[in-house]
This record gives sequence, structure tokens and C-alpha cells, in this order.
Amino acid sequence: MQNVVTALRVLEEVSARQPVGVGELARELGLPKSTVQRSLRTLHDAGWIRPAGGEVTRWQVTSKLLQVARRTELGLRDAAVPVMEELRQQTGETVHLMVPEGEAVVLIERLETDKPLRIVLPLGIRLPLHASANGKAVLAHLDRPLDELPAYTGTTIVDGEALRAELAAVRARGYADNRGEWRPDIAAVASAILGADGSPIASISISTPASRMLDDLRAAYGALVTRAARTLTGSLG
Repeated sequence: MQNVVTALRVLEEVSARQPVGVGELARELGLPKSTVQRSLRTLHDAGWIRPAGGEVTRWQVTSKLLQVARRTELGLRDAAVPVMEELRQQTGETVHLMVPEGEAVVLIERLETDKPLRIVLPLGIRLPLHASANGKAVLAHLDRPLDELPAYTGTTIVDGEALRAELAAVRARGYADNRGEWRPDIAAVASAILGADGSPIASISISTPASRMLDDLRAAYGALVTRAARTLTGSLG
């Protein structure tokens, strides 16, 4: 089992640093070069990595890894888009689909409002777990240390105990909200989509300019997005 874990760590590091050599991988992972070299040979034999530019001393991932990621993401998108469209029709607001990645959530799909006042986030943007609605929706279902939390605005929750209380409230009501905690002009409500083991695989949100997210709408949108996430949890989990 340890060999499998090591190989996966090496694969992740190759993906993050490609093209990369054995020495750099060993330093970053804190492993002996011989251990890294064995993992590289295994990954190469299985078709997950290949020599970069023909150099056997530097490695990069193959399309096999990208194809697996793409199939997973497409399956999530295929299931989510009809639910997202229903949310957009119900609210007239922008709907986002994000997936957790490290200490952030990444935007992989959006359906935009047709209202003239809107905030457009680019696909691929990363939002912090502790300072966004999508992030807090995910974080509420993760066991993570809550220290050294950077502030993005005056309303960002940077105290670990305060954030724990907030995440408990998220779990109780089913959705997280963002009151200008990442950018002061953005408000949102979001709910986590859970896998079969209860871990968060994505989050879905309704996002508006802060001026449009009145308290009564926040509660109503929260109920809608919670129901949408539960629908997707049922179909995907």
C-alpha cells in the first residue's frame, strides 16, 4: 500500500512541476532518489508519465491522466448543468459549479444572469475555502486546520473558533453564504455536493452583486441551492 501512496505522491508532484527531474522530486517530497526513481518507472510503465522532450531525466504527465480528469469533470458537468439551469430560471441570477482543489475551490462551470449588473468570474478561477460561499460549503465537510487564515476584506472570517462556529451553522442549515468576504461587491449562497462517502466533490452556488442579496432573498436562495445540491448528491453520490 505504501508503494501505491508514494507513486501517487510522485504523480501529483510531476503534474504540478512538469517537466521535472528525479532530484527535484526527491527534494520536494523528502524521499530518497532511489524511491522516486522506482515510482517513476512504475508510472511510466503504466502509461501515466513520459520523458519530457525525449529526455529520460525529466518527466511530464501523459494524456492518460488528463483524459481521466476530463471524464470525471464532464460527468459532473453533465449532471449539474440541468440543475444549474433550473436555479438560474428560478432566481434570474448567476449559478456557479466549483470543485475542491487543495486549499481552494475552482470554478468549472457557470450559467450567467442576463441582468445588466453582473459580476463575471472566469472559468478556472480559484477561491479560498474560508472566504467564499462555495469554499465554506466544502470546508464544512472537511477536517482541516483552521489557522493562519488570510483576510481578503473587512468581513473575512480569520479567527479559527469563529470559523468553526460558522461551519457548524453551514452544516445545520445546509448552505453557506458569503457576505463580501472575498470581494466586497460579491454575495453568494452555496451548498456542497457530496460523494458516497460523505466527502464534498463539488459545490453549487447562486452569486449576485452584494447590493442584490437582501436578507429575505439570501434565505430563499439558500433553500433553493440546498435542494439543488441534494438532488445532485443523490444522482452522483
